[in-house]
Amino acid sequence: MSLSAIFHRLVPRVEDTDPHMRRMRHFLILLGVGSFVAFQSWRGVFNNFAVEEAGITATQMGFIQGLREVPGLLAVLVVLLLRLAPEHRLAVMAAATMGLGVAVTGFLPSYGGILLTTLVMSTGFHAFETLAQSLALQHMPKDRLPLFLGQLGSWTGLAGVVATGAAFLLSGRLSERSLMLGGGLLLLILAVLAWLRWPHVPERVAQHKHMILRRRYGLYYALTFLAGARRQIFVAFAVFLMVERFHFSVQEITGLYLANSLLTLVAAPRIGRLVKALGERFVVRLEYGGVILLFWGYTVVDQRWALALLFVTDQVLFLMSMAIRTWFQKIADPADVAPSMAAGFTINHIAAVVIPPLGGLMWAADFRFTFHLGMVLAVGSLILSAFMGRPGEEALAPRPVTEGRA
Repeated sequence: MSLSAIFHRLVPRVEDTDPHMRRMRHFLILLGVGSFVAFQSWRGVFNNFAVEEAGITATQMGFIQGLREVPGLLAVLVVLLLRLAPEHRLAVMAAATMGLGVAVTGFLPSYGGILLTTLVMSTGFHAFETLAQSLALQHMPKDRLPLFLGQLGSWTGLAGVVATGAAFLLSGRLSERSLMLGGGLLLLILAVLAWLRWPHVPERVAQHKHMILRRRYGLYYALTFLAGARRQIFVAFAVFLMVERFHFSVQEITGLYLANSLLTLVAAPRIGRLVKALGERFVVRLEYGGVILLFWGYTVVDQRWALALLFVTDQVLFLMSMAIRTWFQKIADPADVAPSMAAGFTINHIAAVVIPPLGGLMWAADFRFTFHLGMVLAVGSLILSAFMGRPGEEALAPRPVTEGRA
């Protein structure tokens, strides 16, 4: 059996007899794969490059990582750009900006150069993620969106396998500059192809081109914030725990990321099917019930294999977060999707500014306190999920007829 046949057996096809839906599906997969490869090529070697080539200190790295999250806080401003260009064109330009930032990072080995390229890369990354989520919710029918998000997850999982495997095999032969240049140039080429291949994509529904916050989306905002907060604890402290207390090597951490990509390839479409079959509220409850057990596990495990198992389990749970987006599509006014995705992305990234410093202070007293915080956040999400409504129902929050801007 060929590799192509194996992949298509793992990734169920999404029926798209609608030509418009098929174009958007191909557009989002192409740029989604390219952006993931570029990000992986950057993330895999950035720290080594920054320390070994640019001489970045720990204090400087803290400022660099803080700056990297600033564009996420400003994602809500992306909606203002809809006045200047169609949304799919903005997505292409955002992807190209990210590719440029990744590609030139290796040519500016200084503190100022890395600050600049990190800002460029992160601006493109956060703008693209905001726009890609918005386009998926606008152009995919409600009964197909979970399946499409699962399929997209599989494609990015495959891209992660290829990118991580290539970095692992080539890291001894190519410099960090060459690896980042390759990932960035690939995304730039794919952005040019997308620009030429899809010059015009008609809007399903004209989107509001101003920032909005609506009371009836309050539950979505709260769940989005808590999801970002819990994710930051994992991103900032799970790997740190493995390295500091259990002495995982670079090769072992890379192997775990590779395992996560393989798991994403297989699990993402099946989670999409689960969302479609059992509803968003069930999947969100399953996710956060698992997260509570996961963070408790981080406080009690004393075996390296058990810690590695927790790490890859988190990837499966994180994939379930697609249920929040598919649920929002069901309750939202179609014209609110783009500004609401931008607002949600900004709210999600408030946690990126607040949680790591707070978790670090708690870690200084006892590392377990940091993961206890994660458990509290997961309990909060589990409680809020009760207000999502049963399958076929909207949120239990009231729906005013009209509301103003924010």
